[in-house]
Amino acid sequence: MTTPSENLRDRWLESLLPLVVERGWTTGSVKHAARQAGLSAGEQALAAPNGVSDLIDHFFDQATDQMLRSLATEDLGTLRTHERVAAGIWAWLQALDLNKSAVRKAAGHGLLPWGAGAAVRRVWSIADAIWEAAGDTATDYNRHTKRALLSAVMPGIVLHWLDQDDPEEVKQFIARRLQSAMKLGQAGGKMIGPILDFAERVRAARTSRNL
Repeated sequence: MTTPSENLRDRWLESLLPLVVERGWTTGSVKHAARQAGLSAGEQALAAPNGVSDLIDHFFDQATDQMLRSLATEDLGTLRTHERVAAGIWAWLQALDLNKSAVRKAAGHGLLPWGAGAAVRRVWSIADAIWEAAGDTATDYNRHTKRALLSAVMPGIVLHWLDQDDPEEVKQFIARRLQSAMKLGQAGGKMIGPILDFAERVRAARTSRNL
């Protein structure tokens, strides 16, 4: 069941996406979309108190939810772990396929100083969802290592997908990047585990403060 704030974000985002194509994820676009959606100031504060950042989060959250629904219809049990992760990445990209321009604009926004922190948390959240969908149940440093490594390769995968129209080529690129990440993880996982554990505690603390 969706909450009232989620319903408001859905309405807001539906009005916003066509504007993003032309204007990007800007405060002006967000305000204009709110007027189009008929949202009062109070409803805007409830739906997205952090404005642009919250709406970008919701945009990617919708894709993650769609990814999970798609994966639920597939038989992943016969696949190896890295193949399940690759399937999750591909399903997530497919969920975004109709809004490539909005993804490109969001990627640009994430490079800005005021968007970088939110972008890091966003990518980590997506990586976490993909790993959990792949059946990962690790709770020690391996959990953080896996998510950190996937977070590191996801931006490159997204940028490659944005400029590539051949699905098979994108899937091969995903496979290569995952293979490289796995090798790096095997070589340095134990060494960086404590660092990643600390980083995850910091991230979780910041997330809880924003709830």
